[in-house]
Amino acid sequence: VQLQASGGGLVQAGGSLGLSCAASGFNIRAYHMAWFRQAPGQERELVAAINRSGGTYYADSMKGRFTISRDNAKNTVYLRMNGLRPEDTAVYSCAATQNVQWRMAVYYNNWGQGTQVTVSS
Repeated sequence: VQLQASGGGLVQAGGSLGLSCAASGFNIRAYHMAWFRQAPGQERELVAAINRSGGTYYADSMKGRFTISRDNAKNTVYLRMNGLRPEDTAVYSCAATQNVQWRMAVYYNNWGQGTQVTVSS
């Protein structure tokens, strides 16, 4: 089971980035998927989640700015980030769960390789 995030980089405040998370070794169709982020010295936090049916959940500070989506045929999950702020700077990674409580971070594990997002002011 492997999850590989990509698409990070350096962007100015107010800018946009699109992240991808490619899964291998399992079929995401059977899983709820989520994006997490972790800034230096801080705990990992749930950014957004998408269930098997396409229903979505966003942390409050991400609502209206971030969009999570999935392409089961490509076994990939995406995160579109608009209106980026310096406080969005973190390593972003994705994870999967089959637990019905897919909106809750505690039910995710096995985060894949992350991608660094840096937002300059």
